[in-house]
Amino acid sequence: MNVHIDDAKRILVANDRGGYTVPTDRLYPFQWNWDSAFVAMAFALYDADRGYRELERLVEGQWADGMIPHIVFHQPSDTYFPGAAVWRTKHTIPTSGITQPPVFAIALRKVHEAAGPDADTRTLPLYEAALKWHRWWYSARDPESTGLVALLHPWESGSDNSPAWDIALARVPMTTDTPVLRKDTGHVNAAMRPRDEDYSRFIHLVDTYAACGWEPAKQWEKAPFKVAEIQTTAILLKAGEDLEHLARELGRGQDAAEIAAFNGLTRQAMLAQWRPALSRFVSRDLVSGEDVEAPTQAGFIPLLSLDLEKSIVDALVDEMKAWSKGLKVAFPTTKPGIAGWEPKRYWRGPAWAIINWLLIDGLRRNDRPDAAEELRRSTVAAIEAEGFAEYFDPVTGEGCGGLGFSWTAAAYMWLTMSTPRL
Repeated sequence: MNVHIDDAKRILVANDRGGYTVPTDRLYPFQWNWDSAFVAMAFALYDADRGYRELERLVEGQWADGMIPHIVFHQPSDTYFPGAAVWRTKHTIPTSGITQPPVFAIALRKVHEAAGPDADTRTLPLYEAALKWHRWWYSARDPESTGLVALLHPWESGSDNSPAWDIALARVPMTTDTPVLRKDTGHVNAAMRPRDEDYSRFIHLVDTYAACGWEPAKQWEKAPFKVAEIQTTAILLKAGEDLEHLARELGRGQDAAEIAAFNGLTRQAMLAQWRPALSRFVSRDLVSGEDVEAPTQAGFIPLLSLDLEKSIVDALVDEMKAWSKGLKVAFPTTKPGIAGWEPKRYWRGPAWAIINWLLIDGLRRNDRPDAAEELRRSTVAAIEAEGFAEYFDPVTGEGCGGLGFSWTAAAYMWLTMSTPRL
């Protein structure tokens, strides 16, 4: 296909809906939280003003308690389920009632640094929003101050139907108050999407939390799904590092000390989730009290925000290479060959450019530029061969899911325009 940077920029233009970017047309017709943060980082490479605008539009959906929801319904659309009416939230702009991985502060730092000397006035209100959300994570999703933040819905992970959730989600009833009227399988082959039973459980959780009035303490008490999740926590720590940096730059010393304390707590908690026998980090199921041992990409994301001992880094890299052996595209989101491995079905095996982007940054941080470059080349080659697909079958290289996808275009830009060559 031989795509270029200009093609990637055209995808972002095509998906622009007035200062915010939809992930792709029809399948995802609203503003998604972590999608927009990745897109804002791409804008930082060539249009800082538009990068700021992306984040500003996202913050329009921020709740009074600080949460930034995973979807902001700026305009109506009938091509997606569950729409605003299903969520029954009370924010001034219709939003979903759950959140998503906090990439926002990571993006804000990149946009701020791209904007130059007059950035502070534009950055400050977004910094305040990021700090408010950061505090929400630690109060609403770690009320016992463990340092690990919990998810109350698989959608909050961004890795919606990952095998990581199979055991915890199986305990969630399939009964719903809301009729499940799926739209996604009308846009994409059903074999690439979550199964109907998954959707019934997803909507059961939405109904449960709507009945709590979306109050965090009530949700925490009633949640049948509660996982202290390593990928989200790792992203939160990286966001915390960037937020602390911005606090110091903006002269907010008291904020910086508060954020540094959060970061220290989380750093220690994440290190305790290392499992040498598995050669990866693990999440914890807070309902059963057991480790989540399903082998998924989440176990490697702590590379992004921890400065790890060489022995741990080597073990992680060796395990990543073992998973990628013989594949056309690295890195698979589920270990090939296990019972839950499905290379074309959404988060049950495919390779995703944004996950690779996080892993590449983490490998560089931990002094493995060789492994980072290998993964970068695999990701770029997949996109150049298949275009800006939502994700890729790691066995065949086929582009799958939605097409003309914003965050794949953003990843392509970031991995080709900002990458130090070895």
